[in-house]
Amino acid sequence: MRTIGLTGGIGSGKSTVAQMLGELGAPIIDADKVAHTTYAPGAAAYEAVIAAFGAGIVAPDRTIDRRKLGAVVFGNPEQLNKLTSIVWPATRAAIQSSIADLRAAGAKNPIVVEAAILIEANWTSLFDEIWLVRAPREQVVARIERQRGLKPAETEARIRAQLPDEERAKYASLVIDNSDTLENLREELKTIWRGALARNS
Repeated sequence: MRTIGLTGGIGSGKSTVAQMLGELGAPIIDADKVAHTTYAPGAAAYEAVIAAFGAGIVAPDRTIDRRKLGAVVFGNPEQLNKLTSIVWPATRAAIQSSIADLRAAGAKNPIVVEAAILIEANWTSLFDEIWLVRAPREQVVARIERQRGLKPAETEARIRAQLPDEERAKYASLVIDNSDTLENLREELKTIWRGALARNS
């Protein structure tokens, strides 16, 4: 049974691709959501994150306040590296556990893990295939501005802070072009998914 890593930059449309693959029958694991669970109270990274960043990031209900944590780490590479060194390994382990749980529950189709930082976090060995979602830069900028209300300069800064698509493509077994309409993307994914099911069997 195959496991597929789905990655791409901000605004590439990978979440849309994940949603469409889910509609086609793929079990989907969202690595972002998994990461957030790793520093919930009692979870693997909870105490380590507090030890690294102080009690000031803890909300009254004992959860970690993600807004306060974000204010500490974003724009500060050293602090961000400190956070990822705690959260990424815990997230990898949680993803492996989720994959095992899905298989134990009888999931036969390829499992798709949506993860923006799949390559940066060195998770490539978790997957049989890595699919990269790409879109032209002007479309990405317009999409981010429309969806997140960011100014062009803010969007460009976020894009520059990421791994370039050219680097991601070195690891990809398949590149999904998301430069056309949603309907054409859906049709392309139907063909791609049929191929994945054939390889899976």
